[in-house]
Amino acid sequence: MKKKVLITGISGMVGSHLADLLLKKTNWTIYGLCRWRSPLDNVEHLLDLANKKNSRLKFISADLNDYSSLIKALEISKPDYIYHLAAQSFPLVSFEEANSTFNTNFIGTYNLLNAIKLLKLNPYIHVCSSSEIFGRVKKEDLPIDENCIFHPASPYAISKVGTDLVGKYFYEAFGLKVLTTRMFTHTGPRRGDVFAESSFAKQIALIEKKKIKPIIKVGNLKSLRTFADVRDAVNAYYLLLTKNPKPGAVYNIGGNFSCTIGEMLNYLLSLSKIKNIKVVTDKSRLRPIDADLQVPNITKFSNATGWKPKINFEKTMLDLLNYWRKRVKTKDFLDR
Repeated sequence: MKKKVLITGISGMVGSHLADLLLKKTNWTIYGLCRWRSPLDNVEHLLDLANKKNSRLKFISADLNDYSSLIKALEISKPDYIYHLAAQSFPLVSFEEANSTFNTNFIGTYNLLNAIKLLKLNPYIHVCSSSEIFGRVKKEDLPIDENCIFHPASPYAISKVGTDLVGKYFYEAFGLKVLTTRMFTHTGPRRGDVFAESSFAKQIALIEKKKIKPIIKVGNLKSLRTFADVRDAVNAYYLLLTKNPKPGAVYNIGGNFSCTIGEMLNYLLSLSKIKNIKVVTDKSRLRPIDADLQVPNITKFSNATGWKPKINFEKTMLDLLNYWRKRVKTKDFLDR
């Protein structure tokens, strides 16, 4: 019998790339959960397929904070696999919108897992935590492994600590087949423009089209990040639930190229023919506390699945910049 998968947050960067991968790699029926008000730009290329009669790609409108919609979505999909990717995922925004971040990420995850329990379903469930739970890490603790203590540095990170622990709770208390990942920085085409590298790429694209002045607004350029490509990330997620999955397991996942935000910006600038771009610090882009050392130890996950990053940093950044170059040709955007 054909397998069925439910992807929460299918309209996000990661969810849309995961849908692309599963359409190519499997014959599964794919159910994508999204809120009625969520923009569909990232899945625009999939809408024709989803609208075809008897298509194996189907969209379901639901909200993590509405039990009845979750129950209905689960009854419709009856999934063998669940990729729980839906979240309020912007750390900086969470300082201003802490309550909605907690409700979506922590309470929303609890609601989803509890609905699965109430319906007595038995899927493999990927709960997507975040490297942000580790927060402020000492240099001597790098690279960060799964046993590193939590030191969250934003309401978003605190909400993801809750997400992480609630997945563990439903596994230990009720036997749900939960596997948890703590993905480090991952980016590429479709990355939201509130994230540093995507904001920089978008601003460069706008400057090239003469839609804004040759000035790039930045936040903290000293933070160290390890970058992975989103297309590598979704391949990791596919292997997580399909290659000898171990319920209860927790994995750190990330790339193998580390640099500061400033060095990443310099590389993006080197890809542009415009060389007189000025870099200006925008205080609104600075977090009250920054998780400034984010370097993962991915040995545990690599040993379990054989996964390793394949797409290099240079390709990821070029593809991200070209994504924004294509978008700004036809649409007007704020320079955030």
